[in-house]
Amino acid sequence: MSKPIVTLATCADFPNLDEDDRGLPQALYERGIEPRIAVWNDPGVDWSKAGVVVMRSVRDYARKRNYANFLRWARSLERPLNHAEIVDWFGDKHYLKDLAARGVPIIPTTWLEPSANLSKHQVHTRFPAHGDFVIKPAISSGGRGTGRYTATSATSRSAAINDTMHHLARGRTVMMQRYLESVDQTGELSLVYFNGVLSHAVQKKPMLHPRFKAVDEVHEEIVEAREPSEMEWLWGERVRRALHAQIKERAGRDIQVLFNRVDVVSDGAGGFYLMEVSLVDAPLYLNAAEGALENFADAIAQRVFW
Repeated sequence: MSKPIVTLATCADFPNLDEDDRGLPQALYERGIEPRIAVWNDPGVDWSKAGVVVMRSVRDYARKRNYANFLRWARSLERPLNHAEIVDWFGDKHYLKDLAARGVPIIPTTWLEPSANLSKHQVHTRFPAHGDFVIKPAISSGGRGTGRYTATSATSRSAAINDTMHHLARGRTVMMQRYLESVDQTGELSLVYFNGVLSHAVQKKPMLHPRFKAVDEVHEEIVEAREPSEMEWLWGERVRRALHAQIKERAGRDIQVLFNRVDVVSDGAGGFYLMEVSLVDAPLYLNAAEGALENFADAIAQRVFW
């Protein structure tokens, strides 16, 4: 009897998957699955024979020239994980508005839309008068295009204006958020779920030092596994419930999520802000936490053999 096929979708920058996922093919093989690896936009791949397709290192999907093609590719798949409708929604951080409407606290955000045709002066007036702030495109991967700036520095403020205009000119919505001091103090917490169940959590060290900006480069993450507190676990569940309710409402039916990562940061007042929910190409820190790789392989196997 032939084994079921699982194709791990990646991009040309990571033709053999990224380092975090490289143990996954062997783990799937040990579970009676034939693993394959394919670049999502490789014209030589016959995706009708790909079996279950698990999106992994598809880090280039957010580039403007790729995004529409990526969504068309995802919709063409017979058995994508995560589902194409989820990818369509979560590829763009406007989903944060939907989760906020469901009561999930997000970092206060000013949304600068390309359709507004803002001038440099208009962009300037939307920045805060003091403190540090962050500029990021609404469609991005791996922190690409994100920068931290200082409101009271003319040089930094000018750089923020130029970088914002860079994104807007390329049709990208820009998010402007105040930089939270709690990030410098405690970093971010990532909660990783497989098939709706918490697998593991990691603490991420601050990435954006005061002089950091990256218009087109990817940020390197430094993580350490740890057990979430009961409050953190409960807050993650709150986000997960809102997430699934939103997916059900948008799709008109229940769609099971294979993997998702919830990134939170302290709000400085005993609670948390949601930074983002990652369901497309999220690093899942499989090498950072004991048992994480096995948990992910088990979760895939459950979906394959259902």
